[in-house]
This record gives sequence, structure tokens and C-alpha cells, in this order.
Amino acid sequence: MINKQYTSVAEAVADIPDGATVMVGGFGASGSPIELLHALIDHGAKDLTVINNNTGNGEVGLAALIGNGQVSKMICSFPRSSQSKVFPKLYREGKIALDIVPQGTLAERIRAAGAGVPAFYTPTTVNTVLAEGKETREFDGRTYVMEPWLKADFALIKCEVSDPLGNLLYNKTARNFSPLMCMAAKTTIVQTKKLVERGDIDPEHVVTPGIFVNRIVEVSDPVHEDVLIAEGRTYP
Repeated sequence: MINKQYTSVAEAVADIPDGATVMVGGFGASGSPIELLHALIDHGAKDLTVINNNTGNGEVGLAALIGNGQVSKMICSFPRSSQSKVFPKLYREGKIALDIVPQGTLAERIRAAGAGVPAFYTPTTVNTVLAEGKETREFDGRTYVMEPWLKADFALIKCEVSDPLGNLLYNKTARNFSPLMCMAAKTTIVQTKKLVERGDIDPEHVVTPGIFVNRIVEVSDPVHEDVLIAEGRTYP
């Protein structure tokens, strides 16, 4: 049986190279894999393309990774939110690239990669700047824009419960995007709050099957992005 357990978050991200494309799971602060992101900062990989729903908040987690100069491009739906300040500043200064993708399209592009579908058509961005330069076709008298799949070299994921095989359960909206990203990445790295024995998870309750997970590290007392921001914390 393949051993997917790693002893530390540092060990789990140690081979992420410069120039990698990295998906970051969760939905805003919910499910953000803070410990894995901070380990990636310590590791020092740079020129990363990061795929996430947003660009992080405060000066921790994803925002800290961006602020440390390790991200050259963001692919996301919401580049600015109520507590985001790092990315907007760098973007205005021309120091980071941005590819905006509507949220439903973002999810579907990731899902398509996991399903082996290289492209699909959607009407979402028709007649907007987001459709410029993209192929369009008509179906039943309506115009659709072709969108390509969205793959990654690595996915950083936070879950609530995992077993050694990599079967995962999530906490509510922390589930958003994460199951899709597990399928769309070549290597999926998961931090789990609780690691249980094989057979302890009801197969009917599994959200992400272990076949899509490569590495697991237990973080029994994970920090939460909102708490760190409220405390005025920064990283590193």
C-alpha cells in the first residue's frame, strides 16, 4: 500500500519547483490551507501561477505568499475583497499578472480538467472583455464562448477528516472548489485536521476518494485566516 502520510507540512511541499502552477482550495477563508501556504513561503518557490477563488486577505496565507513576491500570476474570480490589500497594491504597480474567470466558469474549467475534457462552451462572458480573443460558436441560435480546462501541477487542500488512503471529508463551504482541485492537479497535498484509521470513514460519506490524493499531513490544530487577520498577524 502506498504511504501517503507526511510528517510535516514542510516535507509535503518541499519539491514544489519555481514556475509551478498551484491550486489553493477552500472558499475565501473557509478551508484555506494556511499551514501548507506558510510552508510554501518558507520553502521559497517563486514565479508561481496560483489558482484560487480570490487573492487572499490580510497578510497571511495566500496573501502572504503573494506579498512575499513568490506569485507571478493569479487566476481567480475575486481579485479584491473587503480585507484584501496585498494583491491590489501589487497589481496596480504592475508587479503581478491577473486572469479573471467568472466563478462558475472557474469551477467548470477545473472540473473539466479532472474529467479529461479539454474545453467547453459557455455563454457567461459573451460580449464582454473576458471573451476577447476567444473562440465562439452558436448553438440553437445563441452564442457561446469556448473555455479551456484548467490544470495544475499541485493542489494545496485543507480537509476536516482523512484516512491514510486519502479519502477526505470537508467542513461545510471549505468543500467548495477543493474536490475539483484534487482531481485537476498532478499532485494533491492535503492537510487534515483529523487523521483516522482505514475503514473509519463510511464509504457513502467520502467526498474526495483517495485516488485523487497523493500526500497527507495531519495538522490537528489548524489556524483560521479570519482569526489571524483579526489579531493583526502577518507572515513570515
